[in-house]
Amino acid sequence: MLRKTALAALLTVAFAAPALANSCPKHMAAIDAALAKNPQLSAQQMTEVKQLRAQGEELHKAGKHAESEATLAKAEGILGIK
Repeated sequence: MLRKTALAALLTVAFAAPALANSCPKHMAAIDAALAKNPQLSAQQMTEVKQLRAQGEELHKAGKHAESEATLAKAEGILGIK
């Protein structure tokens, strides 16, 4: 019984990781599109958005998709992306 539970948990994680990995680029693209429209942000906000965007991409490349999603969500929040 314990083996089946462990196997089920392992399979859940294995199938969830690619789903998270696929959404990181979508978030990055949404941020890039918003930045291309020259949003009305303060210089500090613009710097923060660009730093969060870059950090999110690095986390994505490192396979840390949950952290990437959270970081990119902060940038989207500043930009008003829902």
